[in-house]
Amino acid sequence: MSYLVLARKYRPKNFTQMVGQEHVVRALMNALDSQRLHHAYLFTGTRGVGKTTVARILAKSLNCLGVDGRGGITSAPCGVCQACTDIDSGRFIDYTELDAASNRGIDDVQTLLEQAVYKPVQGRFKVFMVDEVHMLTGPAFNAMLKTLEEPPDYLKFVLATTDPQKVPVTVLSRCLQFNLRPMAPDTIREHLSRVLADEGVSADLPSLRLLSRAARGSMRDALSLTDQAIAFGAGRIEEASVQAMLGSVDRGHVFRLIEALAAADGKTVVHTVDELRVNGLNAASALDQMGQVLQQMAVLQAVPEAADESDPDAAVLRRLAGLMPPDETQLLYSMCLQGRAELALAPDEYAGLVMVLLRLLAFKPAPRAVAAAEKKTLIEAAGPATASGGGALARVPAAAAAAVARVVVPDAASAALPAAPAPAANRPAAMPSGQVLPVRANPHAQHVPADANLAAAVAWAEPVPPPTGLVQVPVRIQTDSAADAVAAGRNALQVLVPTEEGDFWHQTVTQLVGADAISAMPRELALQSQLVARDTDQWLLRVDRESLNQTGSRERLATALGAAGYPVALAVEIGRVSDSPARRNAAAAAERQLAAERTIFEDPFVQSMMRDFGAKIVPGSIKPL
Repeated sequence: MSYLVLARKYRPKNFTQMVGQEHVVRALMNALDSQRLHHAYLFTGTRGVGKTTVARILAKSLNCLGVDGRGGITSAPCGVCQACTDIDSGRFIDYTELDAASNRGIDDVQTLLEQAVYKPVQGRFKVFMVDEVHMLTGPAFNAMLKTLEEPPDYLKFVLATTDPQKVPVTVLSRCLQFNLRPMAPDTIREHLSRVLADEGVSADLPSLRLLSRAARGSMRDALSLTDQAIAFGAGRIEEASVQAMLGSVDRGHVFRLIEALAAADGKTVVHTVDELRVNGLNAASALDQMGQVLQQMAVLQAVPEAADESDPDAAVLRRLAGLMPPDETQLLYSMCLQGRAELALAPDEYAGLVMVLLRLLAFKPAPRAVAAAEKKTLIEAAGPATASGGGALARVPAAAAAAVARVVVPDAASAALPAAPAPAANRPAAMPSGQVLPVRANPHAQHVPADANLAAAVAWAEPVPPPTGLVQVPVRIQTDSAADAVAAGRNALQVLVPTEEGDFWHQTVTQLVGADAISAMPRELALQSQLVARDTDQWLLRVDRESLNQTGSRERLATALGAAGYPVALAVEIGRVSDSPARRNAAAAAERQLAAERTIFEDPFVQSMMRDFGAKIVPGSIKPL
């Protein structure tokens, strides 16, 4: 007897044998038990997740006769009746499978649909299964639309596709759609364990983990790889043989690479990649493995209790997660994903792998200790340098201090200096914030650098000031002021000229709007208009746009006024509007805004921050409560 591959031998025969698709199985079983059956089903998902298998089980459930030959529609087909065995063997006359990848034309679809007019010969239902339905041509889709929408009672359509985006919406709307998801590695590993136990093949846990990850969510791929691993290992499945078969990288190499990257050890990185080259291991697999490890590290860094203690590498992952900061882990993960696509562009995949890994070292964030050391390179002046304007100590970079030691020669008689304010006449004028402040040169220096920037940087690095006193540097002056902000706000306001009728019209319109008596165009007419004159039976309004003067809006506004106790007719003229409810509302809002800004500007703490530290208030950040 010829050997039957595992993917076919262990194809599920009923819904209870399906793994990883509980959401689809549950819905179909409930529909079969209650006999609420749709006439067309669409199963979507990647390769090897069970689309054709579900279609065959559904066909058996519809046509199962039971063990005694008197069964009906069921969610648990018996598997022994003639209908079940014939469907499993592919010779059931009322179950037709069409491969749309090779039969995609309108003639092929019409040949299939010609069978729809005949009732079932053996079974209870005819079932048309169209695999890879997205490959059909446009005319072929159009040919099946009418039959797909209203098929005979005895006909069921089952469509399957790996690319539902290419299926016309007219077909999608006629089908009950189920999305079969890629299976989790743990689900695949557990199923492989059961299959190998039935086959009597020994396998260790690490090898099953490698096979389940290499399947990438496809159970058929996992079983095919398992077949290959059994042949490669001469009846045994071991981690070393599976790694050699897959060309995958040992996790020990991956752990060594990540540890070297965390320690910024470029030599170890290059040496480890050379080992991968010598052993013939796949560079793309190395990046895939690194991506998986980094993803697990990121999860541990965010949720430490999420560690899978059953994983033999759990302790190593926890240690690596503590070596690398979370931001660096995310950076390396992104580089691995992007570098995976760049390997095909590199002249040599191992050279591309080296460049991807060294890229992290080139853009590696500076450690906190190094950053703190860089900040401390600003040295503090030795003297107290206390002036009347404040007691801040001058700081300059170490390189500038070294330059001062060479170019600034202090007076030997000046061992200590009293702090004294500079004369008012010698104080430089206040400079706008953000500009370089002028600094008086040391009159006792024997040489002054020609570079103005260096002179400004090193002028006060010398701890021995002139004997006559210190030269005072004034603090920066905040150029923005409350008056400037208020003036700017007032300039932005629309011009409002109050009129005698303005108060009455604003109050009336506010009441109408608050009571929802007017809306849309009548509300805009009321808000944007100015009440010019009032008579006992007629009011005159003025608007500045012709689009507001519409008969319907005018009549609806007059009706609302009549309901409010003003039964008048409205006349509208076009002209310049200086006092309208909208302008009054805008003026009130502007006044509240100006008051809020004035409160902030006049706050003593804000004033001190602006005066001492050059702080500025971000425009638009102040909002009235």
